[in-house]
Amino acid sequence: MDKNVIHDMIRGFLREDIGRGDLTSESIFYQGETGTAQLVARGQFIVAGMASVAAEVFQVQNSSICTVDPVADGTVAEKGMVLLSVSGSVVDMLKAERVALNLVQRLCGIATLTKEYVDRVQGTNVRITDTRKTTPGLRVIEKYAVRVGGGFNHRFNLTDGVMVKDNHIAACGSIKEAVLRLRNDIPHTIRIEVETDTIEQVGECLECGVDIIMLDNMSVALMEEAVKLIDGRALVEASGGVNLASVEAIAKTGVDIVSIGALTHSVVSCDIGMDWSF
Repeated sequence: MDKNVIHDMIRGFLREDIGRGDLTSESIFYQGETGTAQLVARGQFIVAGMASVAAEVFQVQNSSICTVDPVADGTVAEKGMVLLSVSGSVVDMLKAERVALNLVQRLCGIATLTKEYVDRVQGTNVRITDTRKTTPGLRVIEKYAVRVGGGFNHRFNLTDGVMVKDNHIAACGSIKEAVLRLRNDIPHTIRIEVETDTIEQVGECLECGVDIIMLDNMSVALMEEAVKLIDGRALVEASGGVNLASVEAIAKTGVDIVSIGALTHSVVSCDIGMDWSF
């Protein structure tokens, strides 16, 4: 991740949370008072973002704050594990605490959930990927957490690839017409992906020679039929309503990619606290 981008994000988050100042902390402590605290796991989860996000929050708030021993991304944290140690200005550490915790709690939740999906498809060649269904303003770090959990990233934004979705098709009139217009406009180096929800649409994609066919909200039986029809002539992506109970069966249909919006839009944040050393 680009550190300058992360710092810009963090500055905005700190401005939002601190406002014109921390009325409580600034009234209790004087600016030169120092202390030490640790970010501590309250349960078991996959660690993500201790060095690249949490430590940076404290540093952006006050560059003299010292952050040491961040637990590496991808580590399985157990309850009570110290994830990061922080020392410096008490006031500034307290100002940064909530932003740091909010961010890494969410990132660890994403990494942990992603790892569960990845584990469910072990033994297949399927890639688990995210989607653009991310929290506005947090996409760069949420997609980073997906990678920490063993997943892969889909498009980061609309300029990263061509995907013809149902509304493109409805507004254009047909898959054939949409693909024709694309081929007349986009560089030859760009692959074309088309979203389908029927076998007839899959057949139309094959006639157009598209590169990636998305099977959207299809039953497992219909996916199997579609994969057989495609027969290696395009990459196959399954998407729509995928959950931990269904992902293994979907992977076994022969698709190449399973994209899951829930990795970022329905994640439960992990429990992390900041405990002071005395």
